[in-house]
Order: sequence, then structure tokens, then C-alpha cells
Amino acid sequence: MSKSRGTFITARSYLEHVKNPEYLRYYYAAKLNGTMEDIDLNLEDFIARVNSDLVGKYINIASRTAGFINKRFGGKLGASEADVEITGGALRIADEIKQAFEARDYARALREIMAFADRINQYIAEQKPWDLAKQEGQEAALHRVCSTAIRLFRDLTVFLKPVLPSLAAQVERFLQVDALQWQDLQTPLADGHVIAAYDHLITRIDPKHVEAMVEANKESLQPTANVQASAQPAAAKATGAKVTDDKQEADNYISIDDFSKVDLRIARIVNAEHVEGAEKLLRLSLDIGEDQPRQVFAGIKSAYDPESLKGRLTVMVANLAPRKMKFGLSEGMVLAASDERGGPYILSPDSGAQPGMRVK
Repeated sequence: MSKSRGTFITARSYLEHVKNPEYLRYYYAAKLNGTMEDIDLNLEDFIARVNSDLVGKYINIASRTAGFINKRFGGKLGASEADVEITGGALRIADEIKQAFEARDYARALREIMAFADRINQYIAEQKPWDLAKQEGQEAALHRVCSTAIRLFRDLTVFLKPVLPSLAAQVERFLQVDALQWQDLQTPLADGHVIAAYDHLITRIDPKHVEAMVEANKESLQPTANVQASAQPAAAKATGAKVTDDKQEADNYISIDDFSKVDLRIARIVNAEHVEGAEKLLRLSLDIGEDQPRQVFAGIKSAYDPESLKGRLTVMVANLAPRKMKFGLSEGMVLAASDERGGPYILSPDSGAQPGMRVK
């Protein structure tokens, strides 16, 4: 609801169309910082944050690895990765997350949790269990990578349980463990522990369902500010005030809502190659923390050798409508700078950025 606009969306309408209340719990928690500031429910940001964080990062860890445990190893976990930087990650950040929760700075807690999820997804992307599964003699490595990921997924669930209790209960049934407690972080799942067959825990928010919710609340969503705004030019005309210049200046700006519609993501260039028959294009394979890399055709051939791009981080528009080209489907756009002095130059994020992070 908005006091300034006199608008609201009913809880009943939300449950009828979007259905899962924990999506909203997560979004609210991601905005709350222990102060008295208002929360802005931006529906585009709501969809992007839930789909990216909960599905693309958190659930993605189990969906990419649990199937191998079930199909290849009878659902039994094996040994974990020996690297303590990976396996001990939860314990190193547990105190900071706990302090953030206790201070009601839920936004900070979730930032730390999702940064941890990014590191786990990066580990999975580097180990490539889907490739190990195709190679003879790599069964032990496949078992180790997937078992490590499932144990870390359990730790993430412990962190997220205060915000997502119902989803955590689903995960507990999938992992076949008792109700998770904070102290469980001290005890990893044992070798030989059996997990259940993996089933989809949550799904992405369909923007059409949110659109239907907005439509159902259409009358209440008509902003009272529109009436006031439409009256301003008439009042100005009556007093002889000049409104044209102000309008032209305003047209040069966009609102935060306009910017929020663009979903910019950190992407790792997994592969880059020439496109046969294309003078300007390179075919890029981009990891943005999803199940599979995205294919993007970028007009940067004149500036880059494909080999020099592999492994680099850049920024892509992740919610651009896919475009069918004669060379294949382009599933986004990388950002680059150019003018008469040179270019294109692809944008590179600062150190610490990880694939899938949202640029905002």
C-alpha cells in the first residue's frame, strides 16, 4: 500500500495469483535494515530478486547436483571436498549473519547469505559435475563435488530458515534430516547419509501472475497523484507560468522504476568464438549463475580476440527478450562502450563481483 498514492494490493489477491507468501517474506527481509524507513514494493524488482536469489542461486545448488547423487550413488553422500575454504565457509560467516539477524538488519544478513550462495555456485561451475558425469574414471570426483554442494546447501538452509520456514521444512524432508537448528552448522551431514529423490522445491515467479494480480487490483492502483499532476499545466496556464521547458527537462530523466525494469547481471564469459559468416559478431557463452550458460551474440569482433575473453567478467542485460538470429538464439546483451574515438570496450566489474550478482 502507498499512503502518498492512496493505492494498495490486497493480501488475498496476492495469494490467489502469486500464491507463495514466502516470496514476499524474502523480499521484505531483503529490504529491512532495522530502521524506520518505508519499504518500496517494486514489482519488477520483486520478481527479479526472488527469481535470481531464491531460484537462480539457492535452489539452483540442489537442482544441479542432487540428481547425480540419486541416480549414480543411490542417494548416499560421499566424502566432501578437502579444501576448507569451501567446506568451512558457513562457519566463517555464521557469527556475522547471526549478529545481523539479532540487530534486525535482515538486508545485511541476506546479502551475506547470497554472497555465500554465489561462492558455492562458482565452485559448482568450476568443477562442472555435468562434464564429470560423462567421463570414465571420474565417479569419485563427481561424488565428492555433488556431496560437497549438498552439504553447503544444507548450511544455506540453516541461514535462510528464519526467513523461509516453510521452504526450509521442504528441504528438511528432501535431505531427510530433523528440524534444522543453528548449531547444526557445527556438524556436517555424515558420509553415507541418504537424501530423498529431488523434486522441484520452488519455481520462478511468472510475471503473468503478477500482472494478473495488478489487474485484479486495478481500481485501487489508480494513483491519486495523476489527478494532481494533470491539473498542474492548466493552473500554470491560467497564471501565465511556463511549463514547456520543465516538461522537456523532465523528459530527459527516467524514474527508479524505469531503471529497475532492466535486469543487469554480472556474467562470466565461459567461452567465446568466431561466428562463421558474421563480420562483427562473436558467440559468447555467459554464466550468470543459472543451470546452463546463456548464448549471446555480441558485435565486438573488431576489438577482441575470442581467447582473450574467456574467464573474464562483464555485465549483461539478463531480461532482454531473446532474439532469433540466423546464427542462433541470442539470450541477452553484453554492455560495451564506444564512440568516434574507439571501441567497443566491454564493461568489467570490480574485483569481488560474482556471476549472477545484480547490478543496481
